[in-house]
Amino acid sequence: MHIQDAQLKRFMLDSGMALRKDLDAAETLAEDRSMSFAEALISNGTITEDDLRRIEAYILGVPFVQLSGTDLTFDVLSIIPEPIARGHNVIAFKKEGNVLEVATLDVQNMKALETLAKRMGYRMRPRLTDTASMKYALGQYHQGLKTAFGSRIAQEARGVAECPQTADGKIDISALAKRIERPEVVRIVDMLLRHAIAQSASDVHIEPAENELVIRYRIDGVLHDAMVLPKRLAPFISARIKNIAGLRLDQKYLPQEGRFKMELESQKIVFRVSVVPVYFGEKVVMRLVEENRSGFTLEGIGFHGESLEQIHEVMRERQGLIVLAGPEDSGKTTTLYTMLDVLNTPDVNVATIEDPIEYQLARVNQTQIRPDLGLTFASGLRALLRQDSDIVMVGDIKDAQTATLTTHAAQSGHLMLGGMYAARAVDVITRLREMDIEPFVLAHTLKLAIGIRLVGKLPEEKEAYTLSKEERDALEQYIDMNAVLKHLKAEGVVKKTATWSTIPFYRPKKDAVVEGLGRIGIHEVLRITPALRELILEEADIEKIQKHAAKEGMTTLAEDGLFKAALGQTSIEEVLRILAEE
Repeated sequence: MHIQDAQLKRFMLDSGMALRKDLDAAETLAEDRSMSFAEALISNGTITEDDLRRIEAYILGVPFVQLSGTDLTFDVLSIIPEPIARGHNVIAFKKEGNVLEVATLDVQNMKALETLAKRMGYRMRPRLTDTASMKYALGQYHQGLKTAFGSRIAQEARGVAECPQTADGKIDISALAKRIERPEVVRIVDMLLRHAIAQSASDVHIEPAENELVIRYRIDGVLHDAMVLPKRLAPFISARIKNIAGLRLDQKYLPQEGRFKMELESQKIVFRVSVVPVYFGEKVVMRLVEENRSGFTLEGIGFHGESLEQIHEVMRERQGLIVLAGPEDSGKTTTLYTMLDVLNTPDVNVATIEDPIEYQLARVNQTQIRPDLGLTFASGLRALLRQDSDIVMVGDIKDAQTATLTTHAAQSGHLMLGGMYAARAVDVITRLREMDIEPFVLAHTLKLAIGIRLVGKLPEEKEAYTLSKEERDALEQYIDMNAVLKHLKAEGVVKKTATWSTIPFYRPKKDAVVEGLGRIGIHEVLRITPALRELILEEADIEKIQKHAAKEGMTTLAEDGLFKAALGQTSIEEVLRILAEE
C-alpha cells in the first residue's frame, strides 16, 4: 500500500489542509534534501505524522482507530510478542473468533502483518492509529505483561516455604534438590525466563539482598529493575537454574558457569549462566542468545560507504588478519559471525575457536575451549590449523601465544578473524605489540582493524531539529565535521549543497517509548595501507598512526556516530553517551 505524491497533494488541496505555495515549498524541500514529499511536508510543519496517517487511512480506505483510554486486555495484546509490537509499532487490540484487529502506524506494515497473522492462524483486519494511541497501547502491554507475570509469580510464591536447613543452620542440599522439582518452583523460574525473553532482555541479573530478591534486565545495553521478589525464593531460584544448567547444587562458595536452552514459539534461546557467591547468597547472571541466528548483512549491522568496501576487499583476498576491537557487549561476535556468513562458501573450510559458542553456523566447524581439560585458544587453534582450515575465527586474542599462532597463520595463507578487547581500532596495533608480535610480522599480516560500539535506535515517535552553532562548535572539538559532511554527500544522504545548519537531526519525542527498539553499530575501519605499514615497521607512536589514518580518510567511532545520527538512526545524545563510557 502506498499513496502517490499526486494523490496526497490533490487531497490536501481539495480538503483545504494546505495552500498550493506550501505544497510547492515541500516539493522543493524534498528535492533539495533527497526525501519523500510526505517527509518534506512533515519536516516543514505543514502536517504532522498523525495527520499523514489519517490522510492515508482515508485515501486507502483503511479504518482509523484511537486506542487511548480503551480497555486493552493482556490476552489479546500478547498474541503479538512485545518485541515485535515495539519494534514494528503494531498492536493486536481486538479478537473475535479467528479474526484479529491489528493497529499500526505504518501502511507499509500491512502485508507483513497479514503474513504474521496467517502464520499464527488468524485472519487480520488492519487499522491505522496515531502515535498517542500506540504509546498508550504499548504502555498497557508493558503493564499487562508485568502484572500478569508479577501476579502469577506472587501466587506461586505463596506456596513456597522457607528453604530447609540442617541442624547447624546451613541449607539442606538434599531437601533443596527435591523442593526445586516442585511445580510452583518450576513455574516461577519458567515465568522469569519467559518474561525476560518477552522483554527482549540480553541479560538477566538475579541479585539477593538482605530482605529481598531483585530481578534486573539489561535491555538495549541498559540495566532496568524488572521486579522484586520475596527473599525466601532466592535459594530455590538459584538452585533451579543451577540444576537445569548442569551445575553443582552443593557448590556455594566458588563461581560456576553453565548453559541451557529454551524454546519459545519459533525462538530457540541459549542461556549462558554465571553463578557467583555474594554476601547475601548467590548472584545469578544469565546472558540470552538466540540460537541459529542468521540473515545478518554487513550493511544491516551498520557498515556503509568506503568502510564497507574495504572490508569486502580484504575478505576477497582470503588471507591476512582482521581484528575487531571493543569492550564486552559491543557487537564484536555478531560482526564476526556476519563476516563468516559472507565467507562461508562450499569451496572453503571454515573453523572457529570460541568461548562460548554463541550462535551455531551451518557448515562451520565450531570448537568451544575447555581450559580445565587443556583445550585453550592456543592449543585449539594449533589443532584447527592442522585440519586444512582456510578461514579461522579466534573469538578472543588475549595472550601472546594465541596472538603468535594467529599472526603466523595469517602469514602462511590463512584468513584469520579475531576479537580483542581494545578501545579503538588503532589500539589493536598496541595490543599486538604488547603481545610481542614483531613489527615485520604485524605490518604484513594485519589487514584490517575495526573498532565497534552499539548505540540505541530512535523510536518512530521522534522530532527533527537542526544543530545550533554552539552545538556544532562543541562537536567540532573532537569530531571532524567536514569529513562527516563529505561522507554524507558522497553516499547521497544529503544534497551536495547541504550544510550542518540545514541537515536535520532527530531525538525522541517527549514520553516516547525508547526501550526494546534494538541497537545498531557505529564503527571505525582501519585499513592497513602501504604508508601505515611503513609506520608500523618503524614502530611509530600510536597517535601518529591514528593521525595518518585520519588523513587517509578513516572515519572514527565518533564520526560514524554523527553520520548515523544524521541518518535519523540514532541520536547525538546516545552516541555521546556510548563514547563517554570509554
